[in-house]
Amino acid sequence: MINETVRQIEEMETQSSSIAAVKAAKALRELTDRECHTVEDFLRVVERNSSALQRANRSHAPLYTTQQRIVTDLKDADPDSVSAAKERLLDTIDEVVTEIETSKDRAAERAATLIDDGDVLVTHENSSTVMATLMAALDDGKEFHLYARESRPHFLGRRTARQLADRDGADVTLIVDGAAGHYLSEADRVFVGMNCLIDDTVYNRIGTLPLAATANEMDVPVTVVGTSSKFIGSGFSFRNTFRQGSDVMLEPPEGFEIGNPGYDATPTRLLDTVVTEDGILQF
Repeated sequence: MINETVRQIEEMETQSSSIAAVKAAKALRELTDRECHTVEDFLRVVERNSSALQRANRSHAPLYTTQQRIVTDLKDADPDSVSAAKERLLDTIDEVVTEIETSKDRAAERAATLIDDGDVLVTHENSSTVMATLMAALDDGKEFHLYARESRPHFLGRRTARQLADRDGADVTLIVDGAAGHYLSEADRVFVGMNCLIDDTVYNRIGTLPLAATANEMDVPVTVVGTSSKFIGSGFSFRNTFRQGSDVMLEPPEGFEIGNPGYDATPTRLLDTVVTEDGILQF
């Protein structure tokens, strides 16, 4: 399971960084089936596999923070037997997964309060926390019109449109990325997710920066929704992911290169708010 999870994260089959963190944490459960003769041997096995999961995507901050927490917690527990170490590992994994999932729900509930009945919204890609925000607003009885950018080159916005297509109260229009400026003239707010926030910069899926810059120019507030695990201090260095050119065009390029970065960096000065489970930050 660990090798398969590493492959999925490397190939970006797990699109959301929060979902990747959950999958990686759960994958470590298989280590409790490994035969280890000493606690030290088991700790080395956990560290080695945790490092492999972290290396699978150097841009996923929650993957880093949750894996670091699992390993640190296991070491700090100082188990006196292999069985105790395995039990502690399972407990910590359950704690981490629960925190990620409940934090996402609490952040979404806070962010949904920023949506008024009848609002026109714009989204980018398919953030699981933004989707939870929109669902929370619908559950509160609010109605909104949503312009979902298709979010090339992986077309994640199409997933957003499909997920909301049958929901009462959501009037959804899928738009090409370049049309955002046209539809922002009607918008009340933009919602985007985040991979991580480091200092005064939000890293998120490519296309977030031009959307935020255009919205800022047009006085449309931009709200970033994420969990506090995506606020990064020391120890993590964001590394962008550059995907293969075949994501952009199938035929081989002749006489030119294809640039296909996975993320861009958006300064917080372009934002109105960042919402987490802990509160709403104004900028």
